[in-house]
Amino acid sequence: QVQLVESGGGLVQAGGSLRLSCAASGGISGINSMSWYRQAPGQQRELVATITSGGSTNYADSVKGRFTISRDNAKNTVYLQMNSLKPEDTAVYFCNAFMSLWRAPGFSDYWGQGTQVTVSS
Repeated sequence: QVQLVESGGGLVQAGGSLRLSCAASGGISGINSMSWYRQAPGQQRELVATITSGGSTNYADSVKGRFTISRDNAKNTVYLQMNSLKPEDTAVYFCNAFMSLWRAPGFSDYWGQGTQVTVSS
């Protein structure tokens, strides 16, 4: 059974930091890109950051210079280090992996269940 399990969300004051983790498991044969998305109440889900299997990264303009995405390929895990947090970063953060399974060759998108990040002013 494929799982993407996120952890590390919580409540933090503005200016603080949090580190999110997402571990993928369950018959994975390969992972291409891994990403973090977020969705605030009443808003569409938006891309926060992406990292390729080779380590190339891309960030939303709103988080550049504050957030850092990284991954551990041996552990099928992606991280999001969030510094200088702002109230507008408050959202549910979702992990995404574009990956292939042994039982289902070919790459598809898989999602975690989401973790709440709340930044108080």
